Parts: sequence; C-alpha cells; structure tokens
Amino acid sequence: MKFTEAQLEASFIDEFQKLDYAYHNGSDLRQAKATQLAKEPRIQYGHVVEEDVLIRDDLAQYLAKRYEKEGITLIEIERIIREIEKLPASDLYESNKAFMRKVSNGFIFKREDYKQKDLFIEFIDHEDDSNNSYKVVNQLAIQGSEMRIPDMILYINGLPLVVFEFKTAIQEDVTIHNAYRQLTVTYRRNIPELFKYNAFCVISDGVNSKAGSFFAKEEFFYAWRKITGEEREEMQGIDSMKSLILGMFQRDRLKDIIRNFILIPDQSHKQEKILCRYPQYYAARKLFESIKKQKRPLGDGKGGTYFGATGCGKSYIMLFLTRLLMRSTALSSPTIVVITDRTDLDEQLSKQFTGAKTYVGDNSIESVTSREHLRELLQGRSSGGVFLTTIHKFTEDTQLLTERDNVICISDEAHRSQVNLDQKIKITDKGAKKTYGFAKYLHDSLPNATYAGFTVTPIDATIDVFGPVVDAYTMRESVTDEITVRIVYELSLIHI
Repeated sequence: MKFTEAQLEASFIDEFQKLDYAYHNGSDLRQAKATQLAKEPRIQYGHVVEEDVLIRDDLAQYLAKRYEKEGITLIEIERIIREIEKLPASDLYESNKAFMRKVSNGFIFKREDYKQKDLFIEFIDHEDDSNNSYKVVNQLAIQGSEMRIPDMILYINGLPLVVFEFKTAIQEDVTIHNAYRQLTVTYRRNIPELFKYNAFCVISDGVNSKAGSFFAKEEFFYAWRKITGEEREEMQGIDSMKSLILGMFQRDRLKDIIRNFILIPDQSHKQEKILCRYPQYYAARKLFESIKKQKRPLGDGKGGTYFGATGCGKSYIMLFLTRLLMRSTALSSPTIVVITDRTDLDEQLSKQFTGAKTYVGDNSIESVTSREHLRELLQGRSSGGVFLTTIHKFTEDTQLLTERDNVICISDEAHRSQVNLDQKIKITDKGAKKTYGFAKYLHDSLPNATYAGFTVTPIDATIDVFGPVVDAYTMRESVTDEITVRIVYELSLIHI
C-alpha cells in the first residue's frame, strides 16, 4: 500500500490515538485560544495563524498541578515559561542544547520569595504519568519570516518535542529526502522558534519512516525496526512505520528516550546531537538491568555480554549505559571503569566520554595514564567517577585497587585479552614460571566489581567471565539498516 500525504498523516494520527494521545487540529487549537482571549483570530489561506509554538496553557497547568504542594505561584510559573521562551532562535543549536538539558536533567528554580527553598523543576513527570498531557497536533500554522504548516507536532505538557514531516510515496519525483529538506532547510529558515524545543524529528513516506536529530545529516536518520527489542526479525517497509510508532512512542519509552538517550556533547563545532538508534536503546537498557541484577554482593558480578556487529555504535551504547548507571539510585552512585585493549580505542572513547560530562552527570571523567594514576583516583573515593584505561596497565603491579562493590567495569573487545584468567606455566632454563593473563590481574585488583563486556566475536570464555549474551545486533541487521554495505560475490569463469 502506498499513501497519499493526507492518508499517511491520518494513519499516523490514528496510531497515536491508539496509544492514548489526544488529537487536535491546529486551526481548531488556534481558534479556541483566540476565542478564549476574546479576540479575532488571524486567518491566512484558511488557517488560523499565530507565532506561538508552545501550548502555554498546557505547560502552565502542568506546572501548577505538579508543584501545587510547594505553593508555586502564577508569577513563578510565568517566569519559568518566559525563561525558555527568551532562548534566542538566532543561536538555534545552543538554545536547543540549553532547553534539552532542562528537559532531560531538570533544573533549580529560585523562588519569588527568597526565604523559600529553591524548587527542582522537571518539565515531564517521570514518576506519575497521569500528571503529563500528550497531544498530537496536525496542520498548525506558524507565522515566522513566512507562514509554515508542519504536518504534525507531538506535544508533552505544551512543549513541541517531536516534529513530523510526511511525503507521498506515489509521486516519483517526491521522496523522503524532500521531507528532510522541508524540516532542516525550509522550516529552519522560516520558523526556527519551533526547533528551540525539539527533541527529535520523524520523516516518513509510509514505506520509509525514520527518526533523527534536527541537526543531523539525512544519513543519520534511521528506522526503528523493533517494538519490544525481543523480535527475531526486524521490521521493514510499511511495517517499519508501525514499529517506529509503537517502538519509540509508547509513553514510558518516549519519556526514557528524551531523558536518557539524546546525547549532546559539552562542546561541539559541528552542532552534534545524537539520538539513539533502536539497537543502542535496547542494548543499553538490557545491560543496565543485567548489571543491577548481578551486581555484587548479592549477584555474581557477571553483568552480561553484548554481541554487537559492525555498525552497532558501541561507543554510544557505552555512553548511554554509563548515564543510566550514574543516575540509578539503586546502584549507589557507582564508579565506572571503561577498559579497552588498544590505545587507539582508548583515545577515541576518552575523547567521547570527557566531552560528555554534563550528559553523564559527573565531572570526574578522566583518561588513566597508569595503574598508579588509577589507584590515586580510586583512593578515598566512595562513589562516582568514570575512568578510562587499557587492560595492559593492570600488569604494572598486582596490588589491590579497591574492594568496593559499587564499581562497574565495562570492557571493550571482551573476546581477547580481557578473558584470559587462567594460569600459564612457562618452562625456562631457571625452571617453571607461572604467569597469568591481563584479565586475572584486573579481577584481582577489583575483586568485588561487576563486569560487562562488549564483543563482535563472543566465545565461551567471554560468557564465563561476563555472563550470558543479553542482547545482539547482527551483521544482517546492520545491512538492513544501511550501516554496512552488503557484499555480493559473483562467480566468474575464466576461459584459458
């Protein structure tokens, strides 16, 4: 089945209504507000138009209800709303970064009465979902430098967090690329105010449905091919439209993605903003749950193995997982040690982690220069900190580093040097010499840590050290997602 643009829009709205999102037509929404304010609405090309992109009443009502016990005042609510409205659309990336940090991390708000305790404000209630309002709005006319009408906007508590743009698959000269250009070129030029508040965007022609950051290149918009993460086969074609909606937009899942799975580096000259892909989301979530279950002293310390083929984006999975671990109240603010077996991988991960301190939620993120350096970092520390090192540094001496059980070791390339725990005996002229692999010294140094491993080639020893495979991303999936190019061999006969 191929959709016209109107049919595709209606199909999306229908699926969202099944998920209990309230539906509103944009003109009706504008008309109702104009009537409420007792003024004549502005009509242009049959649409009721205004500049506002927030649904201010929804946001004000949410704040009033959520912080009623704290005695929040109407003046304070107005101040909170004005603080985000005054973010300049002229510096769209920095304004969006500032807004997204408020949405994902919450923020401290100083009261009107300085004698009152500061409020910790969250724009989305992650504990009691009944406090949140969810709306999908189509055909909302927005006046910027020109009047533009995005196909659909998803609002949570009056905030326009997701923008959808649809194109028909019927016309040969119209593709999903046109939807991407409409968002990132036309709308950015004419109605940038909308994207100050944007978490991510969705583009679709019905056959292809993809999500991505507003600041990303089109090649970094991806399909979401699994609904629960347990499916054996990833969904394609028209089915991938439903898997994107049901996979990303279940309410708890959407809140989780917005809160934990959108990475904005502390500094970026390239306007980087990374939205997780489905294999990254499910991998990080499953590893997190496995680590919680197996954490010492109640568990066996085997936090789980992740089998990720080329293109899984394991460095981002590690960052997403680290944020989940660091924000977990159940894990007592753990210390994370990220271990690789190659210097180039260590340098790459160190650059990514040290550039994401705000996202991770810890300023103590350091690349370890030696075992002695790691000992100094761990000494006297009871919680927190993310330290990146290579496995080879653990042979520099054999002294205990810490006996704490709230240490989580995340090992890259877990199929090689990080699983050799067994003793080896080497016969020399001076007799038998006992030696151990790097992993033995690591585990002796951190005896009560919990270990999770990443590998592209799991072996029995990997499972023995890190525990069962909790999730996998196969080469077939990587090819389907167009991350890896399919290799085709053709038989060619040579005539002699």
